[in-house]
Amino acid sequence: MTILVTGATGTVGRLVVELLVKAGERVRAMTRDPRSARFPDGVEVVPGDLTKPAGMTAALTGVERMYLFPVAQTAREVVERARQAGVRRVVVLSSGAVTGGFDIDFHPPVERAVEESGLEWTHVRPGEFMANRLWIWGPSIRAESVVREPFPDVAWCPVHERDIAEVAAAALLEDGHHGRAYDLNGPELISRREQVRAIAEAIGRDVRLEVVTPERARELYRQQGGFAADNADFLLGFTDYAGNESDPTSIENLNLGERGPLPTAQDVTGRPARTFAQWARDHADDFR
Repeated sequence: MTILVTGATGTVGRLVVELLVKAGERVRAMTRDPRSARFPDGVEVVPGDLTKPAGMTAALTGVERMYLFPVAQTAREVVERARQAGVRRVVVLSSGAVTGGFDIDFHPPVERAVEESGLEWTHVRPGEFMANRLWIWGPSIRAESVVREPFPDVAWCPVHERDIAEVAAAALLEDGHHGRAYDLNGPELISRREQVRAIAEAIGRDVRLEVVTPERARELYRQQGGFAADNADFLLGFTDYAGNESDPTSIENLNLGERGPLPTAQDVTGRPARTFAQWARDHADDFR
């Protein structure tokens, strides 16, 4: 059995590849730049771009199961080509915002394309990624040992990317996940102020928290470049998933309050979900 992992160099995709290899599966990793990709021994690396489905013939040939990174614009063509190639099972990296009704046109078109294809499907719907802190705060922590944050006391249950990957791998390898949408969160309600403390403890040095306005944060993120610049408006609440204007203060309404525990990877894998402190230790070198 060959399993195709699209978005194979991504935050979750690379871990899905690793887990499938450890499970002894034949893995094909699709990436736009195979020459720069680094995967475990035995992984077949193929070129491919989800925005250009016509070029995926070689990547799909002989594949039985597929991990699908979400690209709404081409999802139907990608899934149809997968079906015609003989793919039987698709696991979609989606978002918990679909469950909450906050995302209506970014991930849902991908989910619908798979559901309506007649293939076995599972949706993995993580909430906020712990890894966002690395892409947003990492540069200033490395350079200045400071985090500039507009909403330090907003709290949520961010999820470790390895927990997401383990659920995706389980859905690819095991029976019994067909027709399920798994919401995934971290095991604890933790504020951004507490997240800064956890990172400081993991790297072994003080990290100063400087509270700034949302507008100043947006300016700083854009100056920073990369992920932070590309996603500044969304991460700060200025826009929704579709890029529509929204109220940046609405992010303060995301606190759990008395809603109780949210679903975690443990509900699927049986293993305790990883805490933010554990994530910070896993990425300590990335912050130094």
